[in-house]
Amino acid sequence: MNSVNKTLYIPLYGKAAVRKKGIILHDPKAELIWEKEGFTLHGKAKSKWLTYYMGMRSAVFDRWVREQLENTPEALVLHIGCGMDSRVERIGKKETVWYDVDFPSVIEERRKYYRETENYRMLAADARQTDWIGELPASEHAVVIMEGVSMYFQIPELEKLLSGLKGHFGSLTLLMDCYTEFAVKASKYKNPIKDVGAQVTSGLDDPAKLADSTGMRFTGELDMTPDDLIGELKGFERAFFKTVLGGKMSKKMYRLYELKTKETRREHGDTEKTV
Repeated sequence: MNSVNKTLYIPLYGKAAVRKKGIILHDPKAELIWEKEGFTLHGKAKSKWLTYYMGMRSAVFDRWVREQLENTPEALVLHIGCGMDSRVERIGKKETVWYDVDFPSVIEERRKYYRETENYRMLAADARQTDWIGELPASEHAVVIMEGVSMYFQIPELEKLLSGLKGHFGSLTLLMDCYTEFAVKASKYKNPIKDVGAQVTSGLDDPAKLADSTGMRFTGELDMTPDDLIGELKGFERAFFKTVLGGKMSKKMYRLYELKTKETRREHGDTEKTV
């Protein structure tokens, strides 16, 4: 497993750690996998503050996916860079068509703990090479998750991926977390992913520009460290996280962007207008 693939163990450790404490995220599968597959983490990669970030980020993504499926229950869910994440078990429904995508070596590991069903599939592919999109079934709407993966794409690679997905589905809604450009510069000196030999590739400060270049639209930013999740911490940890690590400090390093395909509406006189 290469260095980029090994980064999947950092959020896995975080989710297992908060599960043990009974806070933020209920993820027994993460705890199970970590006990069997985990290895010694060093430096910031094993920081308790980072585990809280990882748990909160996953919880925010979970909430968002649930909301999308409530609004469009027929949507296909596509999780790009799934790692060992158990979101399909945490929130997936039997009738939901769900595809988890990651590198072949990751999917090989994943198959030890997950079983495909009629509606659940694991797809081994390098997401930066868009030929795999053709293996996905057609769907009028797709809910796309990119958690902890966009920073390993060059911006042109992200543009190619989004354009490919936009061309395949009738419509899609995407949520992805991104490093800021400041965070990319800072990560050259200190970043937990360096402890497993990986390196950040890009940051994104202007999601509207990315949306425009792919024919999509930027529809909003989510809070990765919401107050109610910080509130699950206790005493000093809660005060320190809220004051020092959450809010503005978090946004200085990480952002959580939602993009959607543009809608085409038919106006009077049978002309179409893209909005």
